[in-house]
Amino acid sequence: MALINNIGVLNCKDVVANIISVVPNFVAVATTFISVVSYFIYAVLNIIDGVPYCIAVVSSYISVAVYCIYVVVTCISAVSCPFMVEVAEAAGVCPSTTLGEQKRGFPSRFPSEAECSPSGAEGENLLPLRVVNPFSYLWGTNSSHPIRIVFFDRSGAPPSSSITCERLSRKVVGESSAPVYSNDRSNQMKKIKKEGRASSKAVKKQSIEKLIFEIISTHPDKAYSYKAIAKQLGFKTEGEKHLVMTCLTELKVRNMVTEVEHGVFKVVTKGGFIEGKVDMTQSGSAFIITPDLEEDVFIAPNNMNQALHGDKVRVFIFPYKGKKRPEGEIVEILEQGKRQYVGTVQMSPNYIFVVPDGKQMPFDIFVPMRSAGEAQDGDKVIVKVIEIPKAGKNPIGEIVEVLGRPGNNETEMHAILADYGLPYHFPEEVTKAAEQIPDDITPAEIAKRRDMRDVVTFTIDPADAKDFDDALSYRRMPNGNIEVGVHIADVSHYVRPGSILDQEAVDRATSVYLVDRTVPMLPERLSNNLCSLRPNEDKLTYSAVFEIDEDANVLNTWIGRTVIHSDRRFTYEEAQKVIETGHGDYKDEILTLHTLAQKLRSDRFKHGAIAFDREEAKFELDENGKPLRVYFKSQKESNQLIEEFMLLANKKVAEHIGKPRGKSIAKTFVYRIHDVPNPDKFDTFRRFIVKFGYYLQATNSKGISKELNKLLAEVKGKTEENLIETLAVRSMAKARYSTENIGHYGLQFDHYTHFTSPIRRYPDVMVHRLLDMYDRKAESQSKDTYEQLCEHSSEMEILASDAERASIKYKMVEFMMDKIGMEFDGIVSGITEWGIYVEIKENKVEGMVSTRDLTDDFYIFDEDTYSLVGKTNGRTFTLGDEVRIRVLRANLSRKQLDYELIGKGDEVLSFEPAAPRPAGGGSRGGNGGGFSSGRGSSARGRSGEKKSERGGRRSSSKSKGDKKDKGKRRRR
Repeated sequence: MALINNIGVLNCKDVVANIISVVPNFVAVATTFISVVSYFIYAVLNIIDGVPYCIAVVSSYISVAVYCIYVVVTCISAVSCPFMVEVAEAAGVCPSTTLGEQKRGFPSRFPSEAECSPSGAEGENLLPLRVVNPFSYLWGTNSSHPIRIVFFDRSGAPPSSSITCERLSRKVVGESSAPVYSNDRSNQMKKIKKEGRASSKAVKKQSIEKLIFEIISTHPDKAYSYKAIAKQLGFKTEGEKHLVMTCLTELKVRNMVTEVEHGVFKVVTKGGFIEGKVDMTQSGSAFIITPDLEEDVFIAPNNMNQALHGDKVRVFIFPYKGKKRPEGEIVEILEQGKRQYVGTVQMSPNYIFVVPDGKQMPFDIFVPMRSAGEAQDGDKVIVKVIEIPKAGKNPIGEIVEVLGRPGNNETEMHAILADYGLPYHFPEEVTKAAEQIPDDITPAEIAKRRDMRDVVTFTIDPADAKDFDDALSYRRMPNGNIEVGVHIADVSHYVRPGSILDQEAVDRATSVYLVDRTVPMLPERLSNNLCSLRPNEDKLTYSAVFEIDEDANVLNTWIGRTVIHSDRRFTYEEAQKVIETGHGDYKDEILTLHTLAQKLRSDRFKHGAIAFDREEAKFELDENGKPLRVYFKSQKESNQLIEEFMLLANKKVAEHIGKPRGKSIAKTFVYRIHDVPNPDKFDTFRRFIVKFGYYLQATNSKGISKELNKLLAEVKGKTEENLIETLAVRSMAKARYSTENIGHYGLQFDHYTHFTSPIRRYPDVMVHRLLDMYDRKAESQSKDTYEQLCEHSSEMEILASDAERASIKYKMVEFMMDKIGMEFDGIVSGITEWGIYVEIKENKVEGMVSTRDLTDDFYIFDEDTYSLVGKTNGRTFTLGDEVRIRVLRANLSRKQLDYELIGKGDEVLSFEPAAPRPAGGGSRGGNGGGFSSGRGSSARGRSGEKKSERGGRRSSSKSKGDKKDKGKRRRR
């Protein structure tokens, strides 16, 4: 062990390999020695008279037998190392999980230290040490025994590199990726020259280019002069050297090599270390999402090194050339992500497995009986992973909460929240802290604020809302202008920085809106009581008050703390009735505000704001949460009234800090930003809509937004409206929070923030606090601190949105449970290599027709046209096709619907039944090739499942599914 402990840069398995490779050779030499001695005895015994002849014969046989043993052991020496390394790894001798590319071979010559030394300053302190089988000298360098050179750091610093050099004249049988080097390139060149006389110059040049590239790509970190390459090829004349330079120039033009200095070239590769987050797939492979690269980095299952979905990791990217997808290996888990999963208990007499619901955990989780708690077979539970064995076994976990029986509405809604790592109840100490806040407003507090309790004020919210966080006030000014106040609940007055309430709000970052409930960011005493702007109560607010003329021009803005008294609570339906009929409470105020809002809206669109007014899915539920009806709500003028004044307030607050007067530098602030469209995604969308007869010609950002608005107006009311709107949204960048202001492309605002919903969004609370601090002349706050909070809030917003979609998908599948066998008209809303997604026209419920059910032909996915094309009959299915389907299966636990295709347009279709398979292919996957509207959750397939030692479960062993994931990733 002293040898191993002193090595440092040498990988443990390399050490074991070299030690083990010597052992058979000791045996070989020993047998040779015995053989020689046996022959000597045989000879002596033949000379000495009187010795029985049988003894001499036996001695001869022993000599032959020992020589045979020598031959066998010599053969074992050539192939035993890789096998023994694998054995050592399996036995736990070597902690590393990667065998790498260390191949054993047949050297044709010893490499020099110069050939193996690392280049640059990194190699200055590395001491070369030759690790050689000492007995290989006995039978020469063309034997089957490897020679290696490794480097030890003489400075004593932590090891930074490991170099292993091998020179092979031929491959070892069974090792397809073994590097092959030869000492006779001059012979290869003679062959090329000979062939060149009988073939074209182009063929000869192409062969030389190939040899040159092989030389350069052998050592990606090393630069080669054209003279050094010519020497390796055996070129001596100036003409031949010129040919080498010409070939190198051709390779440079093709971006295969780069010229680091005149006449010196290096292979173009990409690699190194990056940090990112793990996005795991159902096959056990993963993609690393990182801002450092445009493409996600693919990680094969055997390179995961115990990382799980959501982990922040450090990844080594394997050197790769050209446009090949980056691949790598996780080398360090920097920060653990999700470790709790929702699943269903499968109980055996001596152990339990929890089968996870989501695709982010592709392995069944083993739970010892002592860690099962009160869970029963079939229960839906939350399980926490506490250990991931290295030997490819299932993760080990403990059940932390029993949610209930599958199918129960409370169980399923809690399961959705837990699956996304979202809480569904408050800790007791947080609730107690909220209850201790006094609900009276003191005269001293009112004195610090602008008192607007005598101004007409009202709220407009959904009928089922309980947290009223915004109100509008209206007053006609003496000069004829209109004073409009946008009043927002002053959450920051009640939730102090660093308090337990603040920490809980930071962790949650947002309220979550599921189909049948709201999971608030703040305890109910704050969200529905103290901070809610309920009618006929004095409330503390943070306000933006505008002086506006009749043309909706903002003449003056005041921002600060206020106290208000709401006179009326309107629902959107009630306010809409006033707008449509001109009658009702506060009709003059509402109609005037409506007129101003429409002018503000028109001005926004005139400046290029994009008009995404998508319908919102709603459900009518019974007392048990079962969906009775699906309907869709669209925005009306009453919604637009509130929206326009909230947008105005957010814009003016952002300008208040982001556009300081004079030459002052803007202080740290929280912005809501939205980048310009990704060119590749938008070009894909641009090509897609051509098939419907629509065209987008503009290339600059403002031109694109105006043409996009024109397109959205054109498709209004048409069959393809929902599809095109969905895909247009997916071609856009995602809005997020940041302290770096780049403007908001979708709204066409140079400055924008979120100020108007602090009850349900933590960034709004941050905005209120910063406004208050800067109003009191505070210095600019820490940008890094607020940027971290912005990133966390953006991430939590995405999770909340995903959970909301999952609840909608669940209710849609539940709604279709009693409609198995019924037929509906639909439209193709997505195409992938594994199926066709169809959205039913009357209720917009989406399911999938699997390609395996299209049994009349073999269908191929055409990525250029986003279609499935029959290889023999040429039948094509593409986005927007009108089809007729029959509901085939509904899998509630996986939120999946399977449809059967029975017609396309006027054509009636019929397919032979496919082989039986489990229900549930009808959710949209995120990792395969295809183009789709993308409203579904991803299904977890069973590709690559491998039996482990625990009951034949899906384990974390190497998966065969990684090749399917690899190369078909679509960045989301």
